[in-house]
Amino acid sequence: QVQVVESGGGSVQAGGSLRLSCAASSTIFKANLMSWYRQAPGKQREFVAQITSRGMTDYADSVKGRFTISRDNGKNTIYLQMNSLKPEDTAVYYCNSRGIGMYWGQGTQVTVSS
Repeated sequence: QVQVVESGGGSVQAGGSLRLSCAASSTIFKANLMSWYRQAPGKQREFVAQITSRGMTDYADSVKGRFTISRDNGKNTIYLQMNSLKPEDTAVYYCNSRGIGMYWGQGTQVTVSS
């Protein structure tokens, strides 16, 4: 069965904002570390942000101060608020859940035009 599902990608001009969502099954959401990764064309998948079950967060240097990861425990969902977007943020964004197993979402495209 599907464990992790992303939504919210799209196209935006530089300087704009988008919010991504990732819904997970309740069992893994409560126990697991939830993260966002991204993969740009021709590049390796890279870490973006993570949030623990207790709400502690960490970010890649490239997004600090612009992106915010959060979680809604009532909805078993994490969010990635992306502000001041740059063309180099263009990528497929993946939600990851690990701890009890390892799960990846299908990815959602984010395109930032200059």
